[in-house]
Amino acid sequence: MAQQFNPQNIKKRYSVLVFIKGSTAPLVLYVKEHETLYKELVEKMQSSQAVLIEKETEGPLKQVCFLSNQIAAVAVQEEQYV
Repeated sequence: MAQQFNPQNIKKRYSVLVFIKGSTAPLVLYVKEHETLYKELVEKMQSSQAVLIEKETEGPLKQVCFLSNQIAAVAVQEEQYV
């Protein structure tokens, strides 16, 4: 029998996905301010100057760094969990 979940127990969390050129899987970054990080990365992608981006995150990846000119795409993902 399928387990029933109370809709009040379902929570949402957001992550920022960073797709790196030449990589098959995106970096999944869990941060408190996902909208701010998304906007920051989009601005860095639009700049012609390559900069090193270094971030601390709350998920399995604790620290990550990459070059801004290696970003192919950025996305925000919503996940539901109990």
